[in-house]
Parts: sequence; C-alpha cells; structure tokens
Amino acid sequence: MNNVFRKHPRCGLLTSCLALLTVLGAAAPLAVAQDEVTTTGTVASVSRSTLTIRDSSGHYQLFVTDSNTRKPAQLPLGSSVRVTSTAGDEPGVRVASVVSAGDAGSGGQTSADTAVVPPEVRRIERDIERQARRLQLGVRAGIGLDPEILLLGVQAQVGPFFHRDISFRPSVEFGFGEVTALFALNPEVIYRLPLSSRQGRWSSYVGAGPGFNFIHQNFERVDGGGKRIDFGDFHSDVGLNILGGIRYRSGMFAELKTSVYTDYSPTLRLIIGYNF
Repeated sequence: MNNVFRKHPRCGLLTSCLALLTVLGAAAPLAVAQDEVTTTGTVASVSRSTLTIRDSSGHYQLFVTDSNTRKPAQLPLGSSVRVTSTAGDEPGVRVASVVSAGDAGSGGQTSADTAVVPPEVRRIERDIERQARRLQLGVRAGIGLDPEILLLGVQAQVGPFFHRDISFRPSVEFGFGEVTALFALNPEVIYRLPLSSRQGRWSSYVGAGPGFNFIHQNFERVDGGGKRIDFGDFHSDVGLNILGGIRYRSGMFAELKTSVYTDYSPTLRLIIGYNF
C-alpha cells in the first residue's frame, strides 16, 4: 500500500482535504433538534418542493417540502392550511413536516388570489426547485496543474439513486495549454455530506469515478538553420478521479479534483461551474 502512495503522490493533498470534509460530515448531526411550530394561513403558492402561505396579518412564510412531508394530494390556491414545521438553515425558510387542511372559514380565496408573493420569496422558491430537479445540466471551467491547462466542459447530474444523497454526474472536459490538449470523459458518482439541510442554501460533497483521458502533447522548436522541428506525442489512459466540492442552491459550485493511477492527466484540477 505504501508503494502505491509513493507512486502517486498526488493522492496526498486531495485525500487530506476529503478526509477533513468526511470527518466534518460525520461529526455534524444528521438532524438538529428543533422546536416544532404550527402556522396557519392560506396557500399563496405551491410547487413540488415548496409551499408559501399568507397568514392573517399579510405575512408570507415559505416552507420546504419533501418526501418526508405529510400533506394532502391537492393544495388549491387560497385554501386554508395548518403547517407544522421546524426551522431551516436560513431566516425566512422553514421545513414542513405536516401540512393539513385548516378551518374552512379561516382563509379566503379572494385574498390569496389578489395577493402578490414578494419577489425575494419567488427567487428562493426557484432556487429550491432547481436544486430538487432529478436532472440538471451545467457548465464548468477551471485550470489544471501539472500539466498547466485551461479547462472548459459540460455536465449533467441525475438522481438521486439508491440513497437520497447519492447522484450520478457524468461530465466532459476539454483542456488547452501551451503544449497540452486534453479530452476527458468523467462518469462520476457524488455523495452529499450531511453538513447542512438537504434544501439548504449550500451543501458539500465528495465523489469518485473513472476518468477516460485522451492527451496530446506537442513541442516545436526552430533549429539553427531556421527549420521547424515538431515533437508530438499522444496518450490515452483510464484513471480514478477523486473530488470534493461545495455547491450553492443558486446553481454555483466549486470543486477540487485529482486523478490517480494515471501518469498524464493533470495532477490537480480547480473548477467552478453552474447548474441550470
């Protein structure tokens, strides 16, 4: 085992970073005990992952809903509801555990129809909906070190599969450098660490998967007689990608990745991107 790590020293830095993220994830409680609060009002907006109600004083409250939320099959706009919830990880957003029909006379259809949900609430609704999609497409860019290249790519995220924190994320990367050109296919699996709530404003993740790398390196020089001499070399191999990163509910993410068991791909890749 020691021989393996001596042969692939690039394991050390990223392994240390991933170990720190994993330790923090294990140390973080999976659920923080919160006092439950019951809120009543009329439905102002509803989607697959959110519920916004308007109480009798005109205040709007946004709730996150998921597969663990018990709620009626239909929640018509303007209907009266009673929501039992716990605090989320940011002000103004709560996590609904139970949604039930309220008293028939406690809310009016007219007030819900004429009310306009505030723009900042709509923005958070859209961000939560984006995060909850089973298919997300994204773009990515960054730099690779050793060899030094600029990276551009596209990706998709599909899932979750088997576990609500595990997703499949294939990506394609193109790299361009002074002497190196890279084309990489990366069918990776990522795991969301439980450092924050599932629909929180940010989350951290680790991942791994094979990397199919195709690299062309080209050197040119001019000899004393003015003749241009070309030295070209092409390599293809399969390595193991190991990565860790942080992503935001708005769609932005930042990532650190390396490849082991390969001699030609970049030692380290620093990537930022956006999921639509």
